[in-house]
Amino acid sequence: MIGLSIVSTLYRSEPHLEEFHRRVVAAAEQITPDFELVLVDDGSPDESVRVARGLIARDSRVRLVRLSRNYGHFHAIMTGLSHARGELIFLIDSDLEESPEMLTAFFERMQQASHDDPIDVVYGVQARRKGRLFERSFGALFYLIFNVLSDLKVPRNVLVARLMTRRYVNALLRHGERELFLLGVMTRVGFRQEPVVVEKSDTAPTTYTLRKKISLTLKSIAAFSDKPLTAIFLLGLGISFVAALGMLFLVITSVLSSWHYLVGWLSLALLISFFGGMLLVSMGTVGFYLGRVFVEVKDRPVIVMQVEGTATTTSSPDTLTRSVGARQ
Repeated sequence: MIGLSIVSTLYRSEPHLEEFHRRVVAAAEQITPDFELVLVDDGSPDESVRVARGLIARDSRVRLVRLSRNYGHFHAIMTGLSHARGELIFLIDSDLEESPEMLTAFFERMQQASHDDPIDVVYGVQARRKGRLFERSFGALFYLIFNVLSDLKVPRNVLVARLMTRRYVNALLRHGERELFLLGVMTRVGFRQEPVVVEKSDTAPTTYTLRKKISLTLKSIAAFSDKPLTAIFLLGLGISFVAALGMLFLVITSVLSSWHYLVGWLSLALLISFFGGMLLVSMGTVGFYLGRVFVEVKDRPVIVMQVEGTATTTSSPDTLTRSVGARQ
């Protein structure tokens, strides 16, 4: 076991990787000389792997974990955490939008806790969300919807960048979801988590299109909340109750009075359209949840193609996760 592991993912990271290495190593050396840098290649289409191999040749503390293809940012992070061996684990992206020097601030905040009530996670929160008005508004709407529908309360504008203890990471690695909303899982793990306000720059255009953002919102809600299913049940129950009252009213008025109700084609068409739409919404919502179950039960693995570096570990991600579960 070593003192500190730094975990970062590579995807189109070639322009920033040399500077990232220089700055994060300088920050780590202020804390401990006993550290490692774990870089996870998430199927990057540029020359990130070549640059990472150059770093390995110059710095024996650098290791490269190559995935067989692009699995996505969150899965690459979990793979990197499973290969980290430090007592403390610092997670940060390599695109320099988050300053590597925040490691020092995170460590100082963690050291401020008492022995009886230690801090297991220090995470970054943006002082102001980056992007234009639409991007900031969509982000605020996402956190609002998720926190209303879920029992978890994910902090607004939270960053993936964080400093974590070994016991927290061990607990995090026990989660085996394939449809992974990492920020939700990180919140669900619990332990004492403290925020630090940081600035996030905008060094590169985001790869999250509007379609990806909407998809992430739907998957996140489905992964952490069954309230939409409950809402559909209550809505259907309410509609049925109102319809029953209406039919009872028609029967009573028909028996006790001479009123006659003529049903027109328009009212009938609207009634059929309304209930047809409700049926489609209900089936679509249930189908979305079944789709998430379909993905989970297949339990397809994230495949590591190669691990490079002098201080490699022989434990695979699956083996490490299982052994953590056995100890706890």
